[in-house]
Amino acid sequence: MSTDAREARRAEMNLGKDATNARDMMAQNSQSPQTPFQKILLDPSKMLMVIFLLSELSFFGALITTYLYYQAGGIKGPNAKEALNFGQTAIFTAFLLGSSGTIFLADRALVKRNRRALVFWLVVTAVMGLIFIVGQGIEYSTLINDNITMSRNLFGTTFFTLTGFHGMHVIAGLLALSIMALLAALGDFDSGHSSALTAVSWYWHFVDVVWVILFTMIYVIPTFFG
Repeated sequence: MSTDAREARRAEMNLGKDATNARDMMAQNSQSPQTPFQKILLDPSKMLMVIFLLSELSFFGALITTYLYYQAGGIKGPNAKEALNFGQTAIFTAFLLGSSGTIFLADRALVKRNRRALVFWLVVTAVMGLIFIVGQGIEYSTLINDNITMSRNLFGTTFFTLTGFHGMHVIAGLLALSIMALLAALGDFDSGHSSALTAVSWYWHFVDVVWVILFTMIYVIPTFFG
């Protein structure tokens, strides 16, 4: 074999090795664990929920800023300290915040592929959220009977707007939880993974975090520091 032929053969072998190494590296990269950020980007349900929650965060941020602005300027007529029942609302708040723990247990049951526990904890979460909504309805009824409405003064306007929109988010969450519980009971989540259920869980935690801020701002601060 001539020198040129040997050189060509050696070059061909080197190219083959390079191609094999490239394939091995690509396979290794494809099998490497994804970061949480990559998992969100590659999952449409999670990505859409993140975008939605960011938009809702800015929305609630605007409402909260408006409430604080008018409170700082002083309000004539009934205000939070005079009109609201801190103790009663604290009880219903405990149910809502406790539901973050129960939906966490639902997530754990999903991973463990325990259908019965998953359905149970989803239903418990929905019931606790429903108790909160009932409590809010009782509070609204009491305030309206005391002639404290959206049109009464700025406190009524900002209070009913803030808590009302939050209540609507809770109701939307209850509908989503009910659907998830039904699908879980039918065995749709027996694989141990569900992007839809994870998205609903994120939404529910978001609703709870927003209420912590609202409860602190509307009830705790006026009651103890107002």
